[in-house]
Amino acid sequence: MRMLRIVGFLLVASVSLAQSPPPEQANEPEQANAGLTADAIMARVAQNQDRSEELRKQYVYRQHTHILTHKPKGRLQREETADYDVVPTPDGTQKELKLLTGRYWNKGKYETFEGEPVPEKDTLDGGLINGFREDLLNEKSKDGLGKNLFPLTTEGQKDYEFTLLGQEMDEGRSVYHIGFRPKDKHDIAWAGEAYIDVAEFQPVRVFTRLSRRIPFAVRTLLGTDVPGVGFNVVYKRQEDGVWFPSTLGTEFRIRALFFINRDVSVSLENSAFERTHVESRMKAVGAPVE
Repeated sequence: MRMLRIVGFLLVASVSLAQSPPPEQANEPEQANAGLTADAIMARVAQNQDRSEELRKQYVYRQHTHILTHKPKGRLQREETADYDVVPTPDGTQKELKLLTGRYWNKGKYETFEGEPVPEKDTLDGGLINGFREDLLNEKSKDGLGKNLFPLTTEGQKDYEFTLLGQEMDEGRSVYHIGFRPKDKHDIAWAGEAYIDVAEFQPVRVFTRLSRRIPFAVRTLLGTDVPGVGFNVVYKRQEDGVWFPSTLGTEFRIRALFFINRDVSVSLENSAFERTHVESRMKAVGAPVE
């Protein structure tokens, strides 16, 4: 089932990257974009996002993750914090673990640990966190964050419909407010809202939720549900004009097969971006040039 696959690969590190247009494009008057439809706006976003694979090869950065599990309305069961150095490779990126710390509840008290191998890895909470942490490392996953959670690329947008909800200001920049949902109303996929920079056609913020609840039969017969699942991603423009996903966060409950019942919290922060080299100069799609 598609929903179970989505839950299984809920988070990965292949967060989509995008490049901004040259400075002369970013300064063009917003009037040049007047009258654009939601589909036209997202088409330009897709063209920028499609360039992300090449851009990953030009940067190194630090990635910080924090994952924890609770019993519903109860005690913290386990948490792990990890820091990675992310470096480019010919096929994408490679992540080197620099620091891993955590704690878990064991026989009436918390046990702390540092480094790998992590203790109690095969328990319910250890398995959940380890699975999420490995998915965060999986740059090539076909169920990756950039491909399934947010319809930003050309491929990702094919099954979605978009609605222009307005134009607003976000931290001093004008943004389009776009709603999105799957074209198939019966599909269990991602719906939500995206805020797109008017001058550069880059995502500033993206919020997602499930487009509909898991069917009643699945929830009752299989005991599987993920109420409240959704994501909040914030993108930041770097000094050299490249936009990167800066933070990702989610909190939700997972109930599966009658014996898994946990509140899960996941946060990810990317920082310390540094360009390593530039193989070619690519022009991002921004405001139209008359």
